[in-house]
Amino acid sequence: MSSLQIGPHSVQPPVVLAPMAGITNAPFRTLCREFSGGKGLFVSEMITTRALVERNEKTMQLIHFDATEKPRSIQLYGVDPDTVGKAVRMIAEEDLADHIDLNFGCPVPKVTRKGGGSALPYKRNLLRAILREAVGNAGSLPVTIKMRKGIDDDHLTFLDAGRIAVEEGVTAVALHGRTAAQHYGGTADWDAIARLKEHVGAVSDIPVLGNGDIWSADDARRMMRETGCDGVVVGRGCLGRPWLFGDLVAAFEDRPEDYARPTMKEVADVMLRHATLLGEWLGDEARGVIDFRKHVAWYTKGFSVGSEMRRKLAVSSSLAELADHLSALDLDQPWPTGADGPRGRTSGRNKVVLPDGWLNDPYDCTGVSADAELDTSGG
Repeated sequence: MSSLQIGPHSVQPPVVLAPMAGITNAPFRTLCREFSGGKGLFVSEMITTRALVERNEKTMQLIHFDATEKPRSIQLYGVDPDTVGKAVRMIAEEDLADHIDLNFGCPVPKVTRKGGGSALPYKRNLLRAILREAVGNAGSLPVTIKMRKGIDDDHLTFLDAGRIAVEEGVTAVALHGRTAAQHYGGTADWDAIARLKEHVGAVSDIPVLGNGDIWSADDARRMMRETGCDGVVVGRGCLGRPWLFGDLVAAFEDRPEDYARPTMKEVADVMLRHATLLGEWLGDEARGVIDFRKHVAWYTKGFSVGSEMRRKLAVSSSLAELADHLSALDLDQPWPTGADGPRGRTSGRNKVVLPDGWLNDPYDCTGVSADAELDTSGG
């Protein structure tokens, strides 16, 4: 399997950690990299361009990378071309990252109601202006984009967006095979990924990456076989399962016998390390354990834990308390079959919240207001 080329960066295996708000912070990226042996590309959680330009304290913490993170990858969200350009120029001039990804895939209402995320590619001229500013201010840094199929089945944008990305000098394009209306429900449309690869491949050799419903290392290889895409972006499949990146390395190196099947004790050890890393990163043990609570259900999925013990784990307020609860589990349990499937959010929303009149004209950008530039980053 050939490596994935993102500008000057060779990514082997061709696997990318999807940016996830409140999840893919430095501690989680550390765990994923450790399991992969440093192989792959691991992207930060979403950084808003306005917050970065204003040097918001929380945002500046979110863009901190460990010395071992190479290449350093930041995902930016923005809707104003000028602000996006300033943020990208800041990253390039201050050497804050080695790769910039632009978010055009977020489906959450607080983003789409202001014309951002997965709503934005519908406005073709605005998309082009943002990409032009980003690429033009990036210097030698590669700029990539991540997007969805479109707003809904009646307003698909991915082929136009792919063409515009090629024309504006974007280095790679990633497609989540769902519309914004699907949110995280239903089944990802891998045929759309194949169509985008064919569409982009007709005019350019930039990589096309696929995203959606990769729950195992075998899913990743199957997506590449079936769609012809150049690499995969893995999101919810690694929630509570950072060792999936070790499995992905093994899969692409034809070592399926090395897939991880951790016991409850091994999972508990990773849970405690995850919480410890969060506390060190936040500078406060209690805050780290509290932030870790959201991960408990994902880590314990399929294991015989019991609702009361899950509740205790999810309200732990110190490392000692978390360790004490973990030690009370049946630590000899083998990896459960039920833990291999979908995880994370699976619901659909059906209706996408958009600015008034957003769908009236795919080229008129007057519906984008200044407050669409969010002033906070992450989850």
